[in-house]
Amino acid sequence: MMFRVDIGKNRISKLKQVRFSDLGYTERNHLQEWLANQPDALGEELLIIQKEFDGFDDTKERLDLLAIDKQGALVIIENKLDDSGRNVVWQSLKYASYCSTLSKSQIAEIFQRYLDKTTPGTDAKALICEFLGQEEFADVVVNPGNDQRLIMVAAQFRKEVTSTVLWLLKHRVLVKCFRATPFQHGDSVYLNIEQVIPLPEAEELMIGISEKESEEQSSERGQVTRYLLRAEFWQKTLEALEHANVSLYSNVNPTRDHWLNAGSGLSGVPYTMIFNRDEARVELTIARASREENKALFDALYARRGEIEALFGEPLDWHRNDEKKASNVSFGKAFVGHDRESWPEMTEWLVDHLRRLHSAFHPQFPLLRKVLRKELVKEQATEAEL
Repeated sequence: MMFRVDIGKNRISKLKQVRFSDLGYTERNHLQEWLANQPDALGEELLIIQKEFDGFDDTKERLDLLAIDKQGALVIIENKLDDSGRNVVWQSLKYASYCSTLSKSQIAEIFQRYLDKTTPGTDAKALICEFLGQEEFADVVVNPGNDQRLIMVAAQFRKEVTSTVLWLLKHRVLVKCFRATPFQHGDSVYLNIEQVIPLPEAEELMIGISEKESEEQSSERGQVTRYLLRAEFWQKTLEALEHANVSLYSNVNPTRDHWLNAGSGLSGVPYTMIFNRDEARVELTIARASREENKALFDALYARRGEIEALFGEPLDWHRNDEKKASNVSFGKAFVGHDRESWPEMTEWLVDHLRRLHSAFHPQFPLLRKVLRKELVKEQATEAEL
């Protein structure tokens, strides 16, 4: 049940629940398009890599949406409108079995074909790396083992569907059901999407139970070696920073990621060290929630480029990244990163250049705070006009 709030009268009024068919909406032209363009409506970050995917051998079947989640698993999304039908689980399982054989290169090709239609000129491998937080496509793990997931969306689910889904969950098949309910008020239509199976609190328990299995699967994928290598490198780098009396990372612990952030005092604008197999890099990352704020902060710093680079002592690499939300300013050097014999030189280089990066940018933070205040005023003025 959904209500409209009348602030003036301090009352609520019930919105009319309707059927998709009553509104003339279709699965392909409406629900599928909404989710393709707003996948976080399903409660998590998903990267949609194809619509109406039909790349299965010896069959003409099409799955509605194909996505990647933050762990690199493929997600099969099946959409129904007012009724789930009896066969939605069987359809989803078939599609999952078909997709289980897709390699990383095939997935990149599938995504590239989708991008060529929707946003020509965009590189699929680069977007996958960005989404999964990897520097290189060679480090990306996509569609590992039998980790394919199923998401089903409908206004109503039949008992035979919910019974089967609950049985699958007990056998560790990763399935979610979302109820999509349209409401109407005058000429306005509203959509409520809620996860009904498993309930969020039950899902947390299931995740806890399967954590050990996930770790074992990660080992089988060959990631653990890289993770341990990175953690060991960051431990040595943090020790070197401490010995050099550089306090930026004094409250930071080693991680398995190829990057390590330290707070700058301004939310969403950390100092970053990056450790790759062929490079070490220091960076000021500008990654606040608002794209407009990120570009405004970058532009303010770029206007003082000469002053900043004079303090740093060398030209920096300035990346506004108009096609992305985040921007950054960086400086790197080639190293054989996965060779431990290179580490003493790498850590010494990182300590020196992190200190220089901090000295160059720290004086600019009063300016950045002024820019953010102006952006806030601008946003409030825009909202007032609306």
